[in-house]
Amino acid sequence: MAISSINRRRLANFRRNRRGHISFWIFVILVVVTLFAEAISNDKPLLVSYQGELLFPVVIDYPETKFGGFLAVTQYRSSVIQNEIEENGWAIWPLFRFSHRTVDTALPRPAPTPPSWLMSQEENCSRYRQGASDPGCVFGNMHVLGTDDQGRDVLARLIYGFRISVLFGLTLTILSSVVGIVAGAAQGYFGGWTDLLFQRFIEVWTSIPSLYLLLIISSVIAPSFWVLLIILLLFSWVALVGVVRAEFLRGRNFEYVNAARALGVGNWTIMFRHLMPNAMVATITFVPFILGGSITTLTALDFLGFGLPPGSPSLGELLAQGKNNLQAPWLGLTGFAVISIMLSLLVFAGEAVRDAFDPRKTFG
Repeated sequence: MAISSINRRRLANFRRNRRGHISFWIFVILVVVTLFAEAISNDKPLLVSYQGELLFPVVIDYPETKFGGFLAVTQYRSSVIQNEIEENGWAIWPLFRFSHRTVDTALPRPAPTPPSWLMSQEENCSRYRQGASDPGCVFGNMHVLGTDDQGRDVLARLIYGFRISVLFGLTLTILSSVVGIVAGAAQGYFGGWTDLLFQRFIEVWTSIPSLYLLLIISSVIAPSFWVLLIILLLFSWVALVGVVRAEFLRGRNFEYVNAARALGVGNWTIMFRHLMPNAMVATITFVPFILGGSITTLTALDFLGFGLPPGSPSLGELLAQGKNNLQAPWLGLTGFAVISIMLSLLVFAGEAVRDAFDPRKTFG
C-alpha cells in the first residue's frame, strides 16, 4: 500500500525528532517485553519433562500428586519438588524465578531485604544450603532489586506492575478518546442548542470532585481493574472534547461540507467521513499525554490505597511501601525511577508525534 506524500512528510518529521523517535521505540519494546511477564519472571517452570511426559506448569496448574506429593497445588520452588523433577527429567525455568505474588520464606535478612548485589556472597547463597538441589547461587533466585516488606521480589512486581499500568492506561485512553471524540464532534457539527446545553453539562460534570466520588464508591464496591476503569472513564472523556469541538466548528461550513449536504449526504456520514480526518490530526497529538495522565492517575490511586485490590502488582503500591519503609530506600528509588522513565518516554514520544502533525515543519 502506497504512502501518501503528506504521511511521508509526517513520518519524516517524526523520525527527525531523534529523542522522541528513540523514546517511542524504547517504550514499545518495554511494553512488548512485559506482555510476556509470565515467561520472564515466574515461580513455575516454563516446561517440565517428568517421567517422559512434557508438562507446561506456566499454563496448566498441576496438583502436587503429579510429582508424588499430596497437595492440591504444586510448589515448584520447593527443594523436594525440584529434586524429584531433576531425578526424573528436567525443567526450563524463566529468567527470574519469582512471580509478583511469590513470598520468599528463606531470606537471609528480615524483609525488606536489599538487592542481592548489596549483600555478601555468603548471604546470597546461604538459603540454597538449606536443602535446595543446587548448593550454588542461581541468578534467577537472586533478588536483583531486593524484596518488599512482605518478602516479594521487587523486580517481578515491577515487571507485572508496568504491564498493568500500561494496559490500564491504554484501555482508558482509547475508551475516553472514543467517547470524547464522538461528544466533541456532535457539539461542533450541530452547534446551536446542542452545543450550548452540552457545554453547560460539561461544566457541571467537571466540577464534581472525582476523587471524593471514587472514595465513596470504593467504600461500597471492592475496587478492581474494571471498576476503576469505568469510574475514571466517567470523568476522563472530556479531555478531547474541546479540541474536537473546535475542529468541527471550524470545518462544518466549508464548501465541501455544504456540497455534501446539498447532495443529500447524511450528517453522521459527513461528520465521520469528511470532517473527522481533519479533527484527528489535532487529536492524535494529545493521545500520548492522555496516556501518561491515565498511568499517573492509577499510580496515585494505588499510592493512596484506593486503586487496585491489595496484593496486585502496582507502581503506586511500591511507592507507598517506600514511604512506609524509609530504612529500605531501594523501594522508593526503584518505583520513582521506573515511573519517571515511563512518563519521560511518553512525553518525548508525544513531542515527536506533535512535530509529525505540525504542518509548519518540513524535512529536507
